[in-house]
Amino acid sequence: MADVVTFGEAMVRLAPPNFQRLEQARSLDLEIGGAELNTAAGLARLGRPVEWVSRLPNNPLGTLITNRVREVGVSDRFVQFADEGRCGLYFLEFGASPRASSILYDRKDSSASLAQCGMFDWETIFRGAKWFHVSGITPALSPGAAEVVDEAMHAARDAGVKVCMDLNYRSKLWAREHAAEVLGILLPQVDALIASEADAEHLFGITGVDFAEVAEGLVRKFGVKMVVGTRREAPLVWRNRFAAVGYADGQTYESAWYEVEVVDRLGAGDALAAGLIHGLLDGDLKKGLDYGAAMGALKHTLPGDLPWLTKDEVEAAMQGQGLRIKR
Repeated sequence: MADVVTFGEAMVRLAPPNFQRLEQARSLDLEIGGAELNTAAGLARLGRPVEWVSRLPNNPLGTLITNRVREVGVSDRFVQFADEGRCGLYFLEFGASPRASSILYDRKDSSASLAQCGMFDWETIFRGAKWFHVSGITPALSPGAAEVVDEAMHAARDAGVKVCMDLNYRSKLWAREHAAEVLGILLPQVDALIASEADAEHLFGITGVDFAEVAEGLVRKFGVKMVVGTRREAPLVWRNRFAAVGYADGQTYESAWYEVEVVDRLGAGDALAAGLIHGLLDGDLKKGLDYGAAMGALKHTLPGDLPWLTKDEVEAAMQGQGLRIKR
């Protein structure tokens, strides 16, 4: 049995080497990733048993992904192989200051986006689990995928499993009005919400003078128990400062700050989610923020989406070795 269940799409990532543009490329580096899989991988690396639930095409690309899933220590017991649909792709151009990185999606009609209610035995999947994690990317894939997320959340609540959601709004996947409508239906079922102040304002018109005021607005509107966000200073393309902040029961909690040399920033928020849930499994939000910030900071230093980290190096960073800024 797993402590945590995550649900979402995984894609093949293709990136030109050496900061090239796609139109220049003669070769592409291949990685795999997806928000919920990245978080599952982070939890597995911390020693937590975790299930990743998804649908993949019944072809070599689906096999490629599941091979990597097993390699990183995540269970694929409930992954379905489908004859319909395809493997989603995304193309990443690495930027260098002042040119930002950019992403081009090619994921329409993926096997995961063709998911429908009734395809997954959620009662069995959630048996023995304590937390369920999903991101706002998954309901953006299709109306069917959004309905499956709603179905899964209801099943989690019925099974006594707490729900964590990373809002993770992606304007390239759906319009603001549609996202606000669908997420507004899902969020009242969420216990722990990961959200940026920018997304709270853009989607729901919630503003405040600081993170605590924005978080309180989300708590009042949707009834979530806690809100978690990231802190970033000097957000240059290849150098940054990174921390986590959380709000629950009228109190604000913060992690240490980390100075980060960015190798690949993709997946850092998902690594933060893994550390957060790791702490919440022990009922400790502050512990979750501390682990989440350290994991997110360290993930910046690794190529690819998956957090190939060890628990020892995460805890060493938390103790001030390497990345932590003394303040």
